[in-house]
Amino acid sequence: MVEHAMSQAKEAKHPIKSSRTTFRIVEALKELDGAGITEVANHLNLSKSSVHNYLDTLRHEGYVMKHGQQYHVGLKFLELGAYARRRRKLFEISKPEVERLADETGEVVNLLVEEQGKGIYLCREKGTKAVKLDTSTGMFVHLHQTAFGKAIMAYMDREQVESIIDRHGLPARTDNTITDRKELFEELNRIHEQGYALDMEEYLDGLQGVAVPILNNGTTVEGAISIAGPSCRMRGERLEETLPRKIQNAVNVIELNITHS
Repeated sequence: MVEHAMSQAKEAKHPIKSSRTTFRIVEALKELDGAGITEVANHLNLSKSSVHNYLDTLRHEGYVMKHGQQYHVGLKFLELGAYARRRRKLFEISKPEVERLADETGEVVNLLVEEQGKGIYLCREKGTKAVKLDTSTGMFVHLHQTAFGKAIMAYMDREQVESIIDRHGLPARTDNTITDRKELFEELNRIHEQGYALDMEEYLDGLQGVAVPILNNGTTVEGAISIAGPSCRMRGERLEETLPRKIQNAVNVIELNITHS
């Protein structure tokens, strides 16, 4: 497997407690889908007065909105997310191909990149037959649970994959999720040899998919594109030949643009 410069965050040598608390409160508002001061305080085992001060500061800066007694994550984060995505050259280069694949296949097409040892949806497009899924742009997922995640891992070196497993584990999403380290490495070797990865209801029951990695100069993996749909449509020749070929053609265009842009 070729080497990939994985962005693995290291533990801060001198973490600032107040900064961590700020982000924990923001994450709590997301997890709770909005909450009052008491609920956040109980959720994080913090004092109500401390939570109130943090929330009041975040609201003043525009990162939190208050509706009645409930606090919610503000849309200012959307501005930051949009900026972060625009900085990824891969997004602008890949978006037209992702849109074309969605139009051609009628299914859900995803562009995923790795960050902090997890996969994040950078772009999603829905075709006319696409099913509704509990995924969205900006959402993080465990790499081993998805076709595009496994496609990315297959082009990392073993030490990097081991580091991801040590950090995030191999939690099961469905009964079909690979949760054994040895089995995962065997799967990654197969993916590297055949050039594409399959999701056989490993992320969601009834959903299958296929993904192809995007390589820079044939070595460094930049991300992956996948097509996903209901198992009744994603099987046989379509799943293992037709769709992989369509994605590979799109990836070829993307890789040329990455190399020469």
